[in-house]
Amino acid sequence: MSKESFTEEQKQYLSGFTFGADVARAVSGLPVLSGNGGHAKAMLSIGNGKPTVNGQPMPTGPERIALQAQADTEASGRKLCKEEIAKRDKNPLDMWDEIVARSKSNQFPKGTDVFLTKWQGLFYVAPAQDSFMCRMRIPGGLMHAWQFRGLADLSDVSAGGYVDVTTRANLQLREIPADQAANILYGLRELDIITQGSGGDNIRNCTASPLSGIDDSELIETIPFAKRMHHHILNHREMFGLPRKFNIAFDGGGRISALDDTNDIGFHAVQVNFAEASDDLPEGVYFQLTLGGITGHKDFARPTGVLLRPDECVQVAGAIVKVFVKSGDRTDRKKARLKYVLDDWGFDKFIAAVEEEMQTTLRRVDAAKLTHAHVEDRSAHIGFHRQSQAERQYVGVVLPVGRLTSDQTRGLADIAESFGNGEIRLTVWQNLIIPNIRDCDVDKVKTAIEAIGLGYQASSFRAGLVACTGSSGCKFAAADTKSDAMKIAIALENQFQLDQPINIHVTGCHHSCAQHYIGDIGLIGCKVQRGDDMIDGYHIHVGGGWGDRQGIAKLLVEFVPADDVAEVVASIIGSYLDNRSDDESFVAFVNRQDIDDLKTLLAAHA
Repeated sequence: MSKESFTEEQKQYLSGFTFGADVARAVSGLPVLSGNGGHAKAMLSIGNGKPTVNGQPMPTGPERIALQAQADTEASGRKLCKEEIAKRDKNPLDMWDEIVARSKSNQFPKGTDVFLTKWQGLFYVAPAQDSFMCRMRIPGGLMHAWQFRGLADLSDVSAGGYVDVTTRANLQLREIPADQAANILYGLRELDIITQGSGGDNIRNCTASPLSGIDDSELIETIPFAKRMHHHILNHREMFGLPRKFNIAFDGGGRISALDDTNDIGFHAVQVNFAEASDDLPEGVYFQLTLGGITGHKDFARPTGVLLRPDECVQVAGAIVKVFVKSGDRTDRKKARLKYVLDDWGFDKFIAAVEEEMQTTLRRVDAAKLTHAHVEDRSAHIGFHRQSQAERQYVGVVLPVGRLTSDQTRGLADIAESFGNGEIRLTVWQNLIIPNIRDCDVDKVKTAIEAIGLGYQASSFRAGLVACTGSSGCKFAAADTKSDAMKIAIALENQFQLDQPINIHVTGCHHSCAQHYIGDIGLIGCKVQRGDDMIDGYHIHVGGGWGDRQGIAKLLVEFVPADDVAEVVASIIGSYLDNRSDDESFVAFVNRQDIDDLKTLLAAHA
């Protein structure tokens, strides 16, 4: 059959196949066979017996496994997505000089450089704002007052004059002009705050239990492990070659959940008691390994059966990431998360690959031999609470949907220094904790918090209120989530007093940064037709949870205009209060009924 007999589609397939095979052979140090095509030659050549990529020597270090994964993809006849091609053409970790030069020229990135610049933590968020957002890496959410104060000063000079707390116990600066990008990066490094790998296809901020070391009910401190994982990532370049983003969390079994079951890798502390111990399994605290959490895709991290000593966690996490780098989908961004590898391979095959990567066998233990802590307190991140240390308390400060003005940020730094030990701890609930307050100083701290316009008490609605950035700062969001979330909270507080918290999660798009599927009530932004116009609105879900109450919220009402959503949520709460049994929780109430019954109750209450 002649070359001319092939269809254009067949030609492209064969070209991709042979090109990918050439790259795969070059990565392995073998000669190229095909000698085909200008595109392949532009990307790959062999000089003096050594393979090159885009005219540069093929890396011999840890980046090689990502290049091999790209080559294997094309060798199989599949087409890399445009983001993978961009990463292959230009290593985003090597763009520092380019970013600084653009900043000096008062220019924003264009084309695929918008994507690649995220590796340094800078997100060009047009058209929502003609500015950068900068995301950071704050392992375990632990900061110090001098860093907090420095962030406030930096935001006043080079950003929007405020700081946002995220749902990964992290911080963002927004409204950064093009000419201030370099100043932000320099300023953060001078505050010992890292941005490298905080965006793009990387491992995001490693989270931990925010009461680590001060919670008398925890099984083990976890902030130290989040820090160790953080440094492992920064010092192993193969940790930056992922097909998509990746999340890791450590939960110590204490009163505030780290939401480890919503992460790609979850480490959850458990106890092996004397009665279950053996020579092969000594008594003590271990971590259960769970994998594949991505609640935006309606899946929680699932148990692997693997039980790890605390000192094994970082090494195992590194091996898991390497296997994901090699096996993750590089053709379809929607399927490029760890969950889909696990769905395709199954857990046994994946764990076997991790063991092969580590050249060891991982410990598997029957879950029946493990003791779990069941002490989570859904209000423990708000208000004053006793610590494990004598005569010491911590305070959970209420932040309006995670936003602080620069003056409030400085004020909190002053409180942490004057009345605590200078620590400030961020939580996944978009608020923060100031620990180590002496009993005798509690009243002074209350006064100081109120003086800067913040609070330490929250209603059952405000305590669990979470909102993403929304359309005011994110191009993907279909609604102004932060503003709408506050309107909902105020409306509910004016009508109801509850005896238990109800978490309300408001997210702007399918990326689900506010994790709407795990809220008691979860809202996701949409557009609603009103006459000839399309206006902001929401789909409303109910019945989500995490941990012991794990569940994906189910859709109750669709296409609710944003200006009606507070009224509809109030009707949902009212229907619950009118029809619950005794002190039945909201989730228990909605989950014992099917959706049609809930809709009937809602219609009767409206």
